[in-house]
Amino acid sequence: MILKNKKTHINKKNIISNLWYILFLFFVVGCESLNQEKIGSESVHISWSLSSIGSWTYTIQPEGESIEVQLPVFEIDGQETPMVLSGLNEIKKPVLLRNGVTEYVYEGAVLSDTTLRLRINFRIAPDNPVVRFSYSLKASGTQRLTKETGKDNFSYLAYSMKDFPRANELRLGVFNERIHSCRPVETSLDQKDFAHSSAVMGPVLLGGDDQFSFLVAYEHGSMYPNAFLEYCLNPSRTVELRSVNGNYYDGQPVDGYSTLWFEIGGVQGNEDILAARYRDFMLKYLTQNTESRKPYIYYNTWGRQERDKWAGGQYQTNMDLEWTLKEVDRAHEMGVDVYVIDVGWFAGTGDWKVNLKKYPDGLKQIQQKAEGYGMKLGVWFDPAMASLLSQAYARNKNCLMAKDGNFPAPELVYETEESVPMCLVSPYWETFADAIIQLAGETGIRNFYLDGMSQQGCNEPGHFHGTSANSPEERHLSYSFLLPVYLAKVMEKVSSVYPDAVFDIDVTESVRIGVGIQFLEYSRYFAINNGPYFHNYDICPRRQSVLPNGNRNIFVYPGPARGWFIRQTLEYDKWIPSTLFLANYQPDDPRDSQMINLASMVLGQNGIWGEILKTSPEGVALFNDVIGKYKQVRDDIARANPVRTGDFGDSPEIHEKIDPQTGKGVVVIFANLNCKSTYTYITKNRVVNDIWHNEGVVVERGKDGLAVIKADFEYPSAKMIFFGVSN
Repeated sequence: MILKNKKTHINKKNIISNLWYILFLFFVVGCESLNQEKIGSESVHISWSLSSIGSWTYTIQPEGESIEVQLPVFEIDGQETPMVLSGLNEIKKPVLLRNGVTEYVYEGAVLSDTTLRLRINFRIAPDNPVVRFSYSLKASGTQRLTKETGKDNFSYLAYSMKDFPRANELRLGVFNERIHSCRPVETSLDQKDFAHSSAVMGPVLLGGDDQFSFLVAYEHGSMYPNAFLEYCLNPSRTVELRSVNGNYYDGQPVDGYSTLWFEIGGVQGNEDILAARYRDFMLKYLTQNTESRKPYIYYNTWGRQERDKWAGGQYQTNMDLEWTLKEVDRAHEMGVDVYVIDVGWFAGTGDWKVNLKKYPDGLKQIQQKAEGYGMKLGVWFDPAMASLLSQAYARNKNCLMAKDGNFPAPELVYETEESVPMCLVSPYWETFADAIIQLAGETGIRNFYLDGMSQQGCNEPGHFHGTSANSPEERHLSYSFLLPVYLAKVMEKVSSVYPDAVFDIDVTESVRIGVGIQFLEYSRYFAINNGPYFHNYDICPRRQSVLPNGNRNIFVYPGPARGWFIRQTLEYDKWIPSTLFLANYQPDDPRDSQMINLASMVLGQNGIWGEILKTSPEGVALFNDVIGKYKQVRDDIARANPVRTGDFGDSPEIHEKIDPQTGKGVVVIFANLNCKSTYTYITKNRVVNDIWHNEGVVVERGKDGLAVIKADFEYPSAKMIFFGVSN
């Protein structure tokens, strides 16, 4: 307590009284400090008592607002076993990770069973309030994780929200068929949700009052409502994060069990401030792989391969050395940083060797040309598929994916060898990781695009997701939960050898794993291909998913419509930087369509595909010019929190991405009405003097440093105003 403006008569009696008061405070505060262990940074402190530890406390610095987090409760040998510890000891010195985060590792014995030990990992950033933490179990006995009721029975954490009247659930993996892509959805939770003991999936739960905002999150991935964990709300406004499905299997050994990573963060201020700090955490501190956060421009061959197929050819009609070298030249002329070869570069799945019939030198000329341009190469994978002719299949026949004892029939993978699906929640995960490592060593490729990963897969016993003692349903749920975990293990192993490896996880269909936080530790999301299909809009009969020319996609033609749908993934940008959601725009003439695609792309989705060899010389020059401007400020754009006026497809639809620290970035204005129109916009953030814009724009910089922008349109198009670029 601090008393201000209160006059005190100073005499001997008052001095003695004050001294006793100071000694009292010193005793109370000192004893509290002596009975606590504390770690942290300038932003947060983590503390716990020195004995009988059943919780730890997260405290915002310097404000001092705290949340007490209860330690887990696991069901072990048929009994709910709270992790109340006799103490916590540092088992290794704090480690400074590559991204500047410090990792602390502590371990303590469980009071109710001294043969059990709980290990806690904390990862704390130097200047960000979001803390990551995870738990693992050590056992010197033969204890087993159990399900006495036949259901998962873990409580990972619990905390009180009684002091926070606002509560929101943030869902990340909601697949919306209108846009045929995932999108984030934030839902307000009322007192009735607590009163009726509702359960919500998250993975992020938000809370706050007029002064503070907090979040708790778990790192996993699945599409809503396919929940594997849930936040259980209680009438007392306590929250418990519980396992729901597949988090472990009945009889699983206790020793060596590890949880997912969890997150907690808080700020003084409203949710927008919290979102900005969380976004900064995602960009800088979640991953040690900083290469995955760089806003490179990507070109992917699939858009052109689809058109080859629609024209009556095959997906691999033009997949060869000569064509690819021409495209690399053109991609460089347009300003592309990473050239990704989709299906067709490999001889067969499983071993993932370069197809020497199409690329006789094993991609060496392509790699040399790309390196000469300062470009990188990427390639496509279906992680679960292995050719019947591959060594990977021959060595891992016990890892075949199966459902109820039925093994899928072999299938051709995009005009390559017959292949069968393999279970990645088995020893096969290392076979796949080793194949990537070997390819990376032989070719220098560091960008890997992972496609086709569905959580509806395997229930075969003998893998890592259950034994013959478990039911097929339990094994299936365990597989579904563990698939993202083992894909993360693949990425972790590859990254341990090649720290500059970058992964893209395809979540473009409703049956995929879905957007979550777990993959973002190592990778990004390939968020949307072409958007909806004809059948999504009932334009063709529901059972006829392919039109006569083989084209199922609606928005693959020049014009503004494609952007309306693909820009929807920018909704994530409030919480997760848009550069972590790759989406592909098209370079097709005419110029206004190219301008719309470019203006959409520079907001952070950074992808191009299509027939770039058919793009006009004027179009190539336009892409080169605009992308060149973008590259001067793309790091500022990636850091900038989004400001948007209007919905996707509105007129106007305005996006501001200006870094308030530098005054650099971009404002993009879309006009979607087919008529003359003029729009005026004043930036939220101050801007620098160096300004570039396309035609039809007037910019004035006010004395307050804000930009006043006037944009004239004749028809649907886009205006780009870059701040901080040189002409």
